[in-house]
Amino acid sequence: MQENLITKNIELNTGTIEEKRDQIREYFLKTYELFEKQFEIFVDDSVFYERPESLRHQLIFYFGHTATFYINKMIFGKYISERINPKYESMFAIGVDEMSWDDLNTVHYDWPSVDEVRQYREKTKEVVLNYIDNVNFSMPITWENPMWVILMGIEHERIHVETSSVLHRQLNISKVKEHPCFEICDDIKNSYPQNELLDVKGLHVNLTKTKDGKFYGWDNEYGEYEENVEDFKASKYLVSNGEFLEFVENGGYTTDEFWSDEGKRWKAYTKALHPTFWIKQKDAYMYRALTKLLPLPLNWPVDVNYLEAEAFCNYKSKKLSLNISLPSEAMYSCLRQTCGIKNEINVDANINFKHFSSSMPVDRFEHDGFFDVVGNVWQWTTTPIDGFEGFKVHPLYDDFSVPTFDGRHNIFKGGSWASTGNEVLGDSRFAFRRHFFQHAGFRYVQSTQQSTEKHEYYEKDEIISQYCEFHYGSEYLGVSNFLQKVSNIANKYAKNSSSVLDIGCSVGRASFELAKSFDKVVGIDFSARFINVAQALKDNGVLRYENKVEGDITEPKEVTLKSLELDTVDMNKIEFWQGDACNLKAHFENYDMIIAINLLDRLYDPELFLRDIGKRLNPEGIFIVGSPFTWSDEYVEKKHWLGGKIEGETKIYSQERLGEILSDEFEPVDEPFNVEFVIQEHVRKYQHTFSKFSVWKKK
Repeated sequence: MQENLITKNIELNTGTIEEKRDQIREYFLKTYELFEKQFEIFVDDSVFYERPESLRHQLIFYFGHTATFYINKMIFGKYISERINPKYESMFAIGVDEMSWDDLNTVHYDWPSVDEVRQYREKTKEVVLNYIDNVNFSMPITWENPMWVILMGIEHERIHVETSSVLHRQLNISKVKEHPCFEICDDIKNSYPQNELLDVKGLHVNLTKTKDGKFYGWDNEYGEYEENVEDFKASKYLVSNGEFLEFVENGGYTTDEFWSDEGKRWKAYTKALHPTFWIKQKDAYMYRALTKLLPLPLNWPVDVNYLEAEAFCNYKSKKLSLNISLPSEAMYSCLRQTCGIKNEINVDANINFKHFSSSMPVDRFEHDGFFDVVGNVWQWTTTPIDGFEGFKVHPLYDDFSVPTFDGRHNIFKGGSWASTGNEVLGDSRFAFRRHFFQHAGFRYVQSTQQSTEKHEYYEKDEIISQYCEFHYGSEYLGVSNFLQKVSNIANKYAKNSSSVLDIGCSVGRASFELAKSFDKVVGIDFSARFINVAQALKDNGVLRYENKVEGDITEPKEVTLKSLELDTVDMNKIEFWQGDACNLKAHFENYDMIIAINLLDRLYDPELFLRDIGKRLNPEGIFIVGSPFTWSDEYVEKKHWLGGKIEGETKIYSQERLGEILSDEFEPVDEPFNVEFVIQEHVRKYQHTFSKFSVWKKK
């Protein structure tokens, strides 16, 4: 790696404002350049349209995604008011992980040229640099600081530096070329050090992190967690390609007893017989590095997903007649503390591109008797990611952590050769689906300690739980369920029951109810947290949340599709998507009905939404809009309020203004009417509100 692209993490609580401004400017520029250089290894621009992983987009998506992230977050946070390219900022916004609402359907996209995306990235760079140079901020930089959005964008792009390099390793070798910035290690041996189990003294592990920390952190890192870790043994080295080869040659991939049910399903789907970055050529294996195909380096760490690592541990357990497993997150932290490794980027390790753009021998970097406690490849743990006690979602990025709190994403620790920025810190907490590949491997442990990790998830976020109760809970103050009333109103005015779009669907009750009478229901919400709830109920048939009683006291609640009398609904008729109502993707169109309930006064530009919605409807399609018109600067800048304000001596009323906007494309079907609803805040406090509904037919 070129020395001028290697960075250290920015300290957020030291220095003057101008010193910090200069540091962030440099950090942004180096990050932007490093990310773009990842794509310079392509032999030509046609490679941008390759799709090396079927569960991910074409590579052009990721090239545009990190730039649109800056603009979308700055728009959402009201730090800027003008978009650069609304089409790109919708097209490249969502679809980086294998979530149910990620749109990986290639039919939906007419990708721009690579040069057009390059030009967009240059415009984005100008906007971000102008913001960095001129924004007023104070020290220290914390969550609420206006400079945090830039740090979030930088650290987000650094994650994609690494994840893009994984995708690039999955390309056919003919699609890439060597690059001076990405040198591959040449220390390749046909032998490997024999692993052994070494003692690790148990510790009281405290993973608590507060928001006044020295470095940037993602929301899942903050909160309180402590655990007593008993004595255990850990492997001296990461598992090498050589050690893993024993497993492969002894029938590891064909012996089902070593594999979990999930692992067996993955094997059956992929037909895997060896790690994905091994390439079988006649009777030998080759190894796919970033820009080269190498003889299999037996002395380098193996790259595998969680399922493969778990199967190897089961194989090792049988072979050694010991209880061998992957470590937990707390065990890894115990090992890290034992070896005296702190949150510092200058640890001697194969990390942050300091040595090579590839793995290195597993016996190169010693950390107090163990090797590669940090760096080389990430290390899988048995811990499904969840929030610590006191976890709070960052309001600018609600879909970073919560969608992964599903019991299907496992944490890995320690970083890899391509990990930079926040990723290199000991308290970073990244998790991926168990079948996904990263630059990830593992070390194994021997332990008798019983796992305390929980897998049954209850929604604890107070706002989300409140909406769960509003949609799926009890009726209060004699007011019937609002979302069922919404569905009944939709059925009353429907002229065609083919398709309906539920925009601002929240946690999904109306969408489920609409599926009783419509052939296709699409629910869209800006918040991934809301969509996560709806999708989980669709997939699992059960929803668990904690309902507030008073203060910190809550009661667990559980609802099922059966208890809601929704178990006979064909779930294949319902789709849930994350999306921006003011900048929807182009393919959300041709609906017979669109409903937008209690949404307008939470949109950053409600008039823009209303002027766009007509093109989403079929001729004579029905649009039902309802809102209490509770305008607040917290959600909508006053200049964008439809009404509830006075201009000169004129009072502007929301319903009248809404009618003026819609009158060009719509005609009213009925007189506006009120629909009441009740939201419980706790057992003795309720919001009793009326939403003004109006029904419109497209001309």
